[in-house]
Amino acid sequence: MSDQAPGSGEEKQYQSPTITRKQKSRISWIWLVPIVAALMGISLVVRTWMQAGPDISISFNTADGLEVGKTQLRYKDVNIGTVKSIGFNEDRSKVVVQAELAKDVADLAREGTNFWVVRPRLDVSGVSGLGTLLSGAYIGVDAVEGKNGSTTKATKLHFEGLEIPPAVTHDRAGKRFMLKASDLGSLDIGSPVYFRRINVGRVIGYALDKTGGAVNVEVFVDAPNDKFVTNGTRFWNASGVDFSVNADGLKVRTQSLVSMAVGGVAFEPVQSARDGASPAPADAKFDLYPTESAAKANPDGEAFPIRMRFDQSIRGLAVGAPIDFSGITLGNVTQINLDFDPVSKRFYSLVDATLYPERLGRVYEEVRERAAKEGDVAGNRLLGVMIKHGLRAQLRTSNLLTGQLYVVLDDFPNAKPVEFKPSDPAIIPTIPGNLDQLQQQVSNIVAKIEKIPFDKIGEDLRTTLSSTSKLMNRLDKQVAPEAQSMLKQARESMANINAMLASDASLPVNTEKAMQELSRAARSLRALADFLQSNPEALLRGRGNDPIPGAGPVRN
Repeated sequence: MSDQAPGSGEEKQYQSPTITRKQKSRISWIWLVPIVAALMGISLVVRTWMQAGPDISISFNTADGLEVGKTQLRYKDVNIGTVKSIGFNEDRSKVVVQAELAKDVADLAREGTNFWVVRPRLDVSGVSGLGTLLSGAYIGVDAVEGKNGSTTKATKLHFEGLEIPPAVTHDRAGKRFMLKASDLGSLDIGSPVYFRRINVGRVIGYALDKTGGAVNVEVFVDAPNDKFVTNGTRFWNASGVDFSVNADGLKVRTQSLVSMAVGGVAFEPVQSARDGASPAPADAKFDLYPTESAAKANPDGEAFPIRMRFDQSIRGLAVGAPIDFSGITLGNVTQINLDFDPVSKRFYSLVDATLYPERLGRVYEEVRERAAKEGDVAGNRLLGVMIKHGLRAQLRTSNLLTGQLYVVLDDFPNAKPVEFKPSDPAIIPTIPGNLDQLQQQVSNIVAKIEKIPFDKIGEDLRTTLSSTSKLMNRLDKQVAPEAQSMLKQARESMANINAMLASDASLPVNTEKAMQELSRAARSLRALADFLQSNPEALLRGRGNDPIPGAGPVRN
């Protein structure tokens, strides 16, 4: 065997093969599981975040009945959120409730939305919230209908909760009206509003006027009855019982038993919509009259102040007393003062009053038109003419039991003429009232009584009484014994008469026998009369022989 040289063909033939390895991937497929889970979690978080509504805070005085995670927020009885937490504010004077609203009602979190806790309540309008006895309390929501513009996002996140439910929610059809009254009376939130004695609304709020001189009462009238409230509608306080006495007797008015207990408001349009009156707009303002009669009285119009001077006692005259003219209340007394007259050195009374000339009707309208053309005051012109023809003010008694007085304006043609001078207030002359006339009549009666000679009448009365005493003594000493003797004799006579009339006495026996004889005589006369009637000739010929029984007639 020969050695082969290196690098020969055989060496190349047996060279080792080259091995090529495939490179593996750096990321394993098992990592796809957490990546997918993470993406799903992120999508859920994003979805939850996108579907979540706004978080709002509501302040209440207490958290009575509220529970975290259970208490719901309901709008029109639909669940729109849940209470997330309950805490305090900084000074712990309020309870702050954190709640989450649903996204689709996020626009309810805006100005004007009200929140309150619904629980069982008892008020003048009845019992409410009884359903919460089983389901538990929840937070009621009331908001203005419609969305807040074009956005569906929350525009307010902090609210002050109501301690009592609103009297009227925003979704209730009807109108609100504001009434101005001198005092609240027995009205309260929830008191009914009546129209023709039908409950058509309720009182939803009240507050003092800014000036403090009146009370503003807010009422709500349900649709469709709100159309009956026109611009000329009169409202009055229908609380309690309204008594009135007139020529027809005593009248008692009340709207219902409920209004007697909790108060109420009634209204009546002066001119209905059917007659052309336009319905009043929402939030229109009206006056609230104290009684129905005051509400239905003629319009007062412009007030005209007057002043009267009385030189007599005005005891019984009070502020508010009526000013009467021909049976119509033309005004009322507004003020009473005392003043001193340095000439007569006497005090006198100044009575200020307010007249409403428009109550005179057409006469005042004509005078006002003429006065307007001449630039004059209608009240002064009218009073000037009336005073010239004898118009005077006089105090008269309105009640004899209480002694109350009122002022009457009447014509006295024989009154002393007085010149009227326009002033402010206008001065109306006065004459003594009927009370002074009554006092004068009493004085005249007393003077006449003083002229009666009571001393002489007393002496004559004493003389008459003395004579009467002497007469009574004489009757007692002289007439009385004789009278007793006469009575004794009368008793004896009556005893004798009783003895004569006794049943066994001779007088009754003889009387009975006489009556029997008279009866026999009467029978004989009756027989004679019967015989003469059948034999009248016996009066001339006499009675013939008696007939023989069985024989024929007897002939002479």
